Amino acid sequence: MNAIILAGGIPTSEDPLYLPANGQSKALIDIAGKPMAQWVVDAVDGANSVDRIVIVGLPADVNLRSSKPIDFLPEAEGMLANLTAGVEHLQSIDPSIQQVLILSCDIPTITSEMVDWRVQGADPDSDLEYSVVEKQTMDARFPAASRSYVRLQDVEVCGGDMNVIHGRLVEDTTFWERMVTARKNPFRQAALLGFDLLFLMLIRRITIDDAVKRVSNRLGLKGRAIISPYAEIGMDVDKPHQLEIVISDLSQQSSD
Repeated sequence: MNAIILAGGIPTSEDPLYLPANGQSKALIDIAGKPMAQWVVDAVDGANSVDRIVIVGLPADVNLRSSKPIDFLPEAEGMLANLTAGVEHLQSIDPSIQQVLILSCDIPTITSEMVDWRVQGADPDSDLEYSVVEKQTMDARFPAASRSYVRLQDVEVCGGDMNVIHGRLVEDTTFWERMVTARKNPFRQAALLGFDLLFLMLIRRITIDDAVKRVSNRLGLKGRAIISPYAEIGMDVDKPHQLEIVISDLSQQSSD
């Protein structure tokens, strides 16, 4: 499988990471002596299950290193366009490519083992496989992470940032536009998922498997929620205190 690392975005003055970024891309914030994105590249580079890496949102002269083929694409207009550009680039190299691993640049504590776990566990027929991390898993590894969780009947989870999509899904621009538009708007999310499903989730009367089935049917796709045993997949760096957590964690690992 091939991997796309989404690394676009320069924090503005309203962004919590504006000062650490110092006018550069979030992906280039220094963490224990390396750009944040390099930690992600290193994990993907060491994974036996990944053949090629595409980084969207950074120029080649940032000098991120990989022993595997690595391509750099300029940032496009938004997350959907960046994702589409990455998939189309891979399909231009090999039209037979189907599933692709999608990672964000801000999960620097992931390892090659975790990348292989995600790729090797993928169902080849799935359109979308979304990783989630249970609260107890996150709390055990990163107790001060302050993630947001969804409480269901059988589990309490946060989202992960290492997921698998099928290339055919990228071609459905209407689906992605709806998803991206609804991402941070609860009323649009409710309209997209259906108010009945949202209500069941709020009162914790639905399991994660039932929720995935209902969402998949409503959106017309084959999806799976994959519960990750690795908290690192959900340890994204969005705020200064989360940056401090990963700096401390990776600095300790580097000194061991």
